[in-house]
Amino acid sequence: MGLFECTFYSDSLSRTITMNAIIPTDKTMFTQHEQRDIKEYKALYLLHGGLGSHVDWIGGTNIQRWAQDKDLMVFMPSGENLFYIDIPETQGRFGKFIGEELVEYTRKTFPLSHKREDTFIAGLSMGGYGALVNGLKYNHTFGYIGSLSAGVIIDGIVDEAPKITALSPKYLEDRSFWTRIFGDLSKLRGSDKDYKALAQKVMAEKGDIPKIFMCCGTEDFLLPENQEYRDFLRGINYPVDWFEGPGSHDWDFWDTFIKKFIDWLPLGEAKPGISSGHTYE
Repeated sequence: MGLFECTFYSDSLSRTITMNAIIPTDKTMFTQHEQRDIKEYKALYLLHGGLGSHVDWIGGTNIQRWAQDKDLMVFMPSGENLFYIDIPETQGRFGKFIGEELVEYTRKTFPLSHKREDTFIAGLSMGGYGALVNGLKYNHTFGYIGSLSAGVIIDGIVDEAPKITALSPKYLEDRSFWTRIFGDLSKLRGSDKDYKALAQKVMAEKGDIPKIFMCCGTEDFLLPENQEYRDFLRGINYPVDWFEGPGSHDWDFWDTFIKKFIDWLPLGEAKPGISSGHTYE
């Protein structure tokens, strides 16, 4: 299993950016007679949460092992603290970077399928928000969306300071923080940063509709917001599969449910190869 750290220049962001990539092209099978296919790989663009970086998913979960088993390429960019959206005032077009440039760059660099049904986006917390808005906005690119404990909190941002816990960074109470990210908060609803408006737009266009996997822990402080968005999607007949289970806003939950998400994707049966994580039966 190849694990790459890659730094490259982004036109969308006007700076270099770093990502980690899981590349299973070196996979060796158990039996000598089983040949590796030369093929185009399916791709998952996996977004970290607030205060995180491109190394989070590797350190916090077993994503590398499951990607190897399912022959899945995974790209984990650094999203800083900017919610993966376009902020033109600061030359920070993170939405364009995630939804267009990163996909184009990886397709030029690695043997990836260009098919929408083979292209996935997912994330946790802030990254769950980013996966939803970009997966819906760029619905012609992404066929499947994974939302883990998503930060679906724009109602709280618009109306009042978002709900926080003792473990949440105190700057989240500061409305100026949200204004720096989202701009004029009075214009947030109905914009391309609004996951409800985007879902309605996708349904109204009756075109490409990405399927959504949503999950949240039963002890997570964001559970009510995620359940409310689930109910909204169901109310407009949007295809969403909902999962919840014991857990809080932490890596124990995300490690469990990123595997459930990968099993939910149309990847076929796992085929373990030779590695330090697998032994002969």
